[in-house]
Amino acid sequence: MQEVENKYVETKSLSEQGLSWGMVSIHTYIKIAVIAAAVFLVFQREIYIVVSKWINDSSWSHGFIIPLFSLYFINQKKREILTTEFKASYLGFAALVFCIVAYSLTLFVYRFGYFQNVMIIPAIGAMVLFLGGWKLVKYAWLPVVYLIFSIPLPAKFYNDLTIPLRAHDAQIAAFLLNMVKGLEANASGVVIDIVYNGVKLEPGLDVAEACSGMRLLMAFLALGVAMAYLHYRPWWQRLILLGSTIPIAILCNVIRVVVTAFIYVLWDPVYAQGIYHDALGILMLPLAFGLYGLLAWFMSNLLVEETVQKEVIIRRKDS
Repeated sequence: MQEVENKYVETKSLSEQGLSWGMVSIHTYIKIAVIAAAVFLVFQREIYIVVSKWINDSSWSHGFIIPLFSLYFINQKKREILTTEFKASYLGFAALVFCIVAYSLTLFVYRFGYFQNVMIIPAIGAMVLFLGGWKLVKYAWLPVVYLIFSIPLPAKFYNDLTIPLRAHDAQIAAFLLNMVKGLEANASGVVIDIVYNGVKLEPGLDVAEACSGMRLLMAFLALGVAMAYLHYRPWWQRLILLGSTIPIAILCNVIRVVVTAFIYVLWDPVYAQGIYHDALGILMLPLAFGLYGLLAWFMSNLLVEETVQKEVIIRRKDS
């Protein structure tokens, strides 16, 4: 019996090792390459704009890792994809044509830049549907939708979000500064006017756009979705983890602004700006991960399910 079990384990191991993307036929890879090249040619202007934003705007520098996460998600479903027989869907081809037509309308008629950039994602989704039908969409929909985190928001909408966040952080920082003896702080919009030991500090502390928390919020939200997807948990725990990314990011940014304010007043204003300010912002990401991990640990230990392990005893008859 032990010999049979060893053969089963060996066969299973070989089967798992044999599953690789090399099993996909050359013909399939050629189809993917041709359709992907066509989509790239149609959307090359938008791809260039998006990538340039990643390079030149630190608020969206996380965009480079989003496609890598999408590819990783697909690789996580490698067994299901390679062991499923897919059938092309011409509905996907029709959807791809529709995406190209809609993109052309936004390019020459409506001229809505953000929509032009976003159209890349449904075009990729239509390509997936065309190549493998709904069975492939079942495994690839999240990696495709996840790409939305790589598309920069419109500048006006982005700024409209940052101003309330900056004002909110300024109010909290002023409240905490007023708890220190000899300090008087008053938040006016995004500027904190500070009086220390009867002397007004000039200039006031400006909660800059970099301190709005949007960079941390967008990056951590994207990573939070990835972690919630990769963790094998009940759906309600995944929803809680996903929902926690926003308050955790806001809390970490409030901590950053408050620490910056105390450095500005009680230490040296030089260390509240420039490279020191950026370094403090980078430190907030590990803090956010720590809080996220603490919440995940708490939920893992909140409800411990009792499992009954059954012992299987094999008796051999004496010959």
